[in-house]
Amino acid sequence: MPERLKKRAMRVVGVRQVLRAVKEGRAQEVFLAMDADSHLRSQIEQEVRNKGLPLHMIATMEELAALCRVDVPSAAACLIRNT
Repeated sequence: MPERLKKRAMRVVGVRQVLRAVKEGRAQEVFLAMDADSHLRSQIEQEVRNKGLPLHMIATMEELAALCRVDVPSAAACLIRNT
């Protein structure tokens, strides 16, 4: 599953983009860093629960960024549905 995060066309990275994808129904699975700000974490967790999506916790923002092959620490990422 994390291997798919490396493919740019299949994912979005960042809290705003993830929240938008979840709300629009484009998200398939969500990845959230455990060391992200608690307010951001709870906001994403609530939206994910509301939509019934799988949520995967990643230890750190740096680890999530490495999985996504981005240079800045990332609090959230998600795989998007093929449309």
